[in-house]
Amino acid sequence: MSQSNLKEELRALMAEIVEKDPSEIGDDVRLRELGVDSMQAIEIISEIERRYHIKIAESEFDQVRTLNLASAFLAQKLGQAG
Repeated sequence: MSQSNLKEELRALMAEIVEKDPSEIGDDVRLRELGVDSMQAIEIISEIERRYHIKIAESEFDQVRTLNLASAFLAQKLGQAG
């Protein structure tokens, strides 16, 4: 799966969790600016792990601050897992 496709899937997932329209989730908007709190971050991590059959340490995900960075991180993680 391309990083572009991953980004759109993550955009939809984040939009669902923070109850916003996907168009409101900009590529470089910080997740905290979207109102993502620690419980929502855990929910995002859990859903990514479930969907992609990978494990992500919370400390790893905490380093990801935007959708662009999140999709790059996930693409790298999937490359390592595959």
